[in-house]
Amino acid sequence: MAEDRKAALVRITGRVQGVCFRVWTRDEAAQLGLAGWVRNERDGSVTALIAGPEAAISTMLNRFWKGPPAARVSNVESEDASSVQAPLGFQITD
Repeated sequence: MAEDRKAALVRITGRVQGVCFRVWTRDEAAQLGLAGWVRNERDGSVTALIAGPEAAISTMLNRFWKGPPAARVSNVESEDASSVQAPLGFQITD
C-alpha cells in the first residue's frame, strides 16, 4: 500500500441491517475511490474494511454516521487496518 493509502476496519451499530446499508456503503465507497468490503454481522452490526487515500477514508467515516435514509446509526468505531490487504474494488460479502 502506498504511503498516502490507509485502511480502516469499521463497525457500525444501530438500525443498520435491512435498510440497504451494505449497498449504500458500496456505492459511497466507489464514489470516493475506496477499495474494501462490507458485511452484516450476526449481532446486527455492519463491518466494513475501507482502504484508500486518508482524506477519502475520513469522508467515508463521516458518511457512516448518517448512512442511507432508513438507517439509524448509534455508533461508528474504527481502527487502523493499514496492514490488511484490501481487495481491488469494493465488495459486499457474507
